[in-house]
Amino acid sequence: MKTYNEKRDFSKTKEPRDVPSGKKNQKPIFVIQKHDATNLHYDFRLEIGNTLKSWSVPKGPSTDPSVKRMAIPTEDHPLSYANFEGVIPQGEYGGGTVMIWDTGTIESNKKDEDGNIISLEDSFKAGSVEVTLHGKKLTGGFNLVEMKGGKMKGNWLLMKQDDGEADARRNPVSTQTKSVVSGRTLKQIEKEESEKEE
Repeated sequence: MKTYNEKRDFSKTKEPRDVPSGKKNQKPIFVIQKHDATNLHYDFRLEIGNTLKSWSVPKGPSTDPSVKRMAIPTEDHPLSYANFEGVIPQGEYGGGTVMIWDTGTIESNKKDEDGNIISLEDSFKAGSVEVTLHGKKLTGGFNLVEMKGGKMKGNWLLMKQDDGEADARRNPVSTQTKSVVSGRTLKQIEKEESEKEE
């Protein structure tokens, strides 16, 4: 988590500092933060181990199993970051508005040859994470797969599993544009946070 702290000036940003607590959630969590920085994107974060493993998903998650979304790995974030919604000052790393677009709990649904569930930690190390999301906007299975070769080596792909929650007609990033914790849009968050600073 050293990288996370080094990239931020906590005298300027309200993002949480990483202070190791050793605590884990009873059930591992996920958060998807809509982040209007240099480019609008969605930060997809899964609690794996005692941290939030994080990917930047430029187009956001899809509920269509035939769609593969690019997921670019970023630095680990502290678990407390799952509660962050607000504005990162311009000029600071990731400067822009952050919304908690979706949040909930996760469980691994990846199985070995004997049908036993593989831990999230082991799945991540192997570069193939399969999870069931229990969120407010997204539910059901999603896969994250690391690309091992070619130009895109090191990046991952995010895909919806073809299950009962899959829906090719639904486009949640376009139709569900408000925070699941505050009910605000990105513009409302930016406006209200700037008014607090005045």
